[in-house]
Amino acid sequence: MKKYAIQSGLLRWLCYSGFFLLIILSILRIVFVFAFKPASLPFTELKSSFLMGLRFDARLLSIVLLLMFLLGSISKWNPLHNNLSKKIFFWVWSIVLMVLVFFYVIDFAHYSYVSARLNAQVLNYLEDQSISLKMVWQSYPVIRMLLGIIAVAALLIFVVVKIFYRVKNRTKSVAKGNRIVWGVTASILFILLIWGNPGQYPLRWSDAFSLGSDFKANVALNPVQSFMSSLKFRKSNYSLSETRKYYSLMAAHLGVPLSDSSTLNFERDYSGNQNATKPNVVLVICESFSAYKSSMWGNPLDATPYFNQLSKEGIFFDRCFTPAYGTARGVWATITGVPDVEMPKTASRNPAMVNQSTILNDFKDYEKLYFIGGSTSWANIRGLLMDNINGLHLYEENDFAAPRVDVWGISDHDLFQGALRIMRKKQTPFFSIIQTANNHRPYTIPAADMAEMGAKSFPIDTLKKYGFGSLQEYEAFRYTDYCIKKFMESVKNEPFYKNTIFVFIGDHGIRGDAGNMLPRVWTDEGLTSEHVPLLFYAPAFLAPKRISNIVSQTDVLPSIASLISIPYQNKTLGRNIFDTTVLNRPDDYRNCSFIIDHDAKDIGIVTNKYFYRESMVTKKGDLFSITSNNKPDTVLLKPTFDSLKQLTQAYYQTALYMLFNNKKK
Repeated sequence: MKKYAIQSGLLRWLCYSGFFLLIILSILRIVFVFAFKPASLPFTELKSSFLMGLRFDARLLSIVLLLMFLLGSISKWNPLHNNLSKKIFFWVWSIVLMVLVFFYVIDFAHYSYVSARLNAQVLNYLEDQSISLKMVWQSYPVIRMLLGIIAVAALLIFVVVKIFYRVKNRTKSVAKGNRIVWGVTASILFILLIWGNPGQYPLRWSDAFSLGSDFKANVALNPVQSFMSSLKFRKSNYSLSETRKYYSLMAAHLGVPLSDSSTLNFERDYSGNQNATKPNVVLVICESFSAYKSSMWGNPLDATPYFNQLSKEGIFFDRCFTPAYGTARGVWATITGVPDVEMPKTASRNPAMVNQSTILNDFKDYEKLYFIGGSTSWANIRGLLMDNINGLHLYEENDFAAPRVDVWGISDHDLFQGALRIMRKKQTPFFSIIQTANNHRPYTIPAADMAEMGAKSFPIDTLKKYGFGSLQEYEAFRYTDYCIKKFMESVKNEPFYKNTIFVFIGDHGIRGDAGNMLPRVWTDEGLTSEHVPLLFYAPAFLAPKRISNIVSQTDVLPSIASLISIPYQNKTLGRNIFDTTVLNRPDDYRNCSFIIDHDAKDIGIVTNKYFYRESMVTKKGDLFSITSNNKPDTVLLKPTFDSLKQLTQAYYQTALYMLFNNKKK
């Protein structure tokens, strides 16, 4: 038996176990890279991500090891000398390892879903447990995942226990002084690893986002760190002083005629024309209609050929952004005109925010219709719609004579056709909103529809090269195009067609690698998750045009109202994107879109030339070109940098204020 003269058996057990787990976490990081790395990113650029990842992992493990070491250093709690303590330590390790494996499995699934490491936003899904659980059940091999979690955790526990007995069998008494020296040394080392940085400030999750791109940051993070760090953002409120600080800038930016910083007035009244023709409006909110995956930006997989043709026949805005990622946030911004900056819940789930004014109520002579293939109980969207839109007729899954295909209800094809059957009966002007869902996990396509549109197949490396994670995702995107095509072909035979304006917009994009279709900043800084198509289609009213000014999802309702000359009052952040004084000034900062990344905790502004991004944690800002791969010189562009920094804060503070103060009359 080998004699260890100066080492504590407890300390050796914990250190060996910690080193073993550090290797396991590093292997998981390598697996993460192979599973999700953009094809255009060389492995050599990830060295700094792995080094920072080691620091995050060492911090996490050191917290556990230090607590166990301090407890075990009490003589009667030393697991090598006390059987009860040994059992307790084994149970503690079992819980820690089960939780760790669970976090990593959920993290991998979460990243494959939203391209972001696990964070506190996932708790939003617990508020719609039935829908969320069904979606997970239909999208993932849940039983196999659970069995895998148990099996992997059991294997790790087995190794840790084996290390314990190996150490115990080789441990002999050591001098008290040596135990103290090594104990103090180890404790200091653990504390330094927990601090994680050589400087004044500890290692923070936000440090990962200094690595140059979102993916590099995501490689560095581990899910426990990401999740725990984001919990502190679960409560939000506005600051009256901050809102007033930026009020003058925001009022001038929005063109408020009677600005008043004491009352914080944002009202802009548009007289319109009471005698103008009142065309119908059909607004389609398309699930996950990510711009770079579609045909309109030259993606060679050509997933949306029909919509591409449609966009050439209407007014197409090719630089439209949603303020945030997520369907609930997208519906909120479209209906209210206010970016959902609630953190990390969605504004629709916050009872203090649900009372909202909407320009839809200014369409006084219109019947309002909302069609969804599932249920609006998800994310409390029913509360947003029914409490705020006067006289709304809401049609959900049970209102259609069509079979349920998955957790999201009936198919988009059946939804469009069901909505058409209702709209053709209307004798007065109507404003219809159709919200699609099938371009979403579990990517269900009815067999009959699949047979009619015809299956396609590409190698997985080709799919990933052009932004698709799987063939199922690609086919679901094609299915969106198919459903829109079948709907428009049918609606063109209806008497109301020529007197109707059709508007299509994505509820959000999908983060991913846009390759060479767009400059690298769109991929590296995650702009792909908010970049969506916006199309106004009405051949009888609108001449075709492609417009590349920056516009926002919040602009949809004021622009529709202005287009058909409806008198309305706007007291939110939306604007009329058909205002020629704006359209004729492409470099003006009024052509901009505010963006918040709830996962990375960033806010920013996209203009026709630049993307300004600022960390909500460190307050550090950065400037990127959206038209080339060249990094802007922030010294030469300091006036631009400073202006966008101010405008970003103005948008954020004003949006936060409006979430609580945009109440309906």
